Amino acid sequence: MFTLSGFMMQLIRKLSILADAAKYDASCASSGSKRAGTRDGIGNVNGMGICHSYAPDGRCISLLKILLTNYCIYDCQYCVNRVTSDTPRARFSVDEVVKLTLDFYRRNYIEGLFLSSGIIQDANYTMEQLIAVARSLREEHQYHGYIHLKTIPGADPRLIDEAGRLADRLSVNIELPTDDDLRELAPDKKRPQIEQSMTEIGLRIIESKEDSAKGMKARFAPAGQSTQMIVGATPTTDRAILDTSTHLYTRQRLKRVYYSAFSPIPHADARLPSAAPPMVREHRLYQADWLIRFYGFNARELTTPEVPNLDGQFDPKLAWALRHPHLFPLDVNRASREELLRIPGLGVRNVNRLLQVRKHHQLRLADLKRLRLAWNKAQWFLVAVDHHPGIREVGPELFAPEPDARPVQRSLFD
Repeated sequence: MFTLSGFMMQLIRKLSILADAAKYDASCASSGSKRAGTRDGIGNVNGMGICHSYAPDGRCISLLKILLTNYCIYDCQYCVNRVTSDTPRARFSVDEVVKLTLDFYRRNYIEGLFLSSGIIQDANYTMEQLIAVARSLREEHQYHGYIHLKTIPGADPRLIDEAGRLADRLSVNIELPTDDDLRELAPDKKRPQIEQSMTEIGLRIIESKEDSAKGMKARFAPAGQSTQMIVGATPTTDRAILDTSTHLYTRQRLKRVYYSAFSPIPHADARLPSAAPPMVREHRLYQADWLIRFYGFNARELTTPEVPNLDGQFDPKLAWALRHPHLFPLDVNRASREELLRIPGLGVRNVNRLLQVRKHHQLRLADLKRLRLAWNKAQWFLVAVDHHPGIREVGPELFAPEPDARPVQRSLFD
């Protein structure tokens, strides 16, 4: 029988192991869901979220992000929790996860829970354990905060249905961008099985929205579903990665695809790289992903067959513009919205404001500067009434940093 201090010490040990094991999963964000609190319950979800902690690369995390266990029957070579790894193991009980979530929430440390797990016994058993945590929080403790559950590919559709009714977001990690990558490094995982689980979740989300539109009380993963791809574990190019992302957005209607730079692990397989890819590669993939989702770019436009990886020096939109100088400069008083979105330095908000202003008068240089766009980039790619750049003089050298320039912390109020 444990004393209270002994119990807490054991819980802290488990937390240190299982929170650390969960850090490799980037596919958790608490936006996109609303759940109102009740007089008898605890917690709520709002669109803003809270920001109490940060990942090493600066991303804000307001969730208790843990694994139920890091025991796993699979032998994915890129994973520190694979069955052949000698990493320290731990496993939470359902009640322990519930207690941690409620205690952290009451102390205002977190907004919600992100819960994943290694595969124990089989997909259904693991999924049942994850669901038991969510069910206890929702039904026994009247917890109305955010819950994100990792869905196990191959789990019974009935379990996926129950998970979606309890959770705000579900995610099924595709892990690696191509079938060949999975066969090479994660033979236990099958791309068709992963996508089948995504399809089942996607169909239930659509049905739920249709039922809600008819006035029926329906709720299934209101914040949608997401996935994660590991970048740099294989030689797969950014071009192939973006092709897979586009497929998932269009075919599976995913809310987000997250990119996670491969982290070297102890006693790694010889097929894995010995060093992590540069973090700028992950950053460029997120930028390219944004262009595909919100700017009308096609994945194949952002790279070329000759250079299939994104440029490390320039952001994807600027790199694309430098490859297509014949399309610029664009007249901001005449160009369509789709054309304006392709001008480096102009964001969606800039373009929307620009279109509103030009309804009333011709845009001049002073108008553009008031829009607070990234003028150091945009000035070379647009024409206004009193601004006419010499586009033929534009080249990469204009945007390259000074050779001896040192990084400087920019002011928050620039």
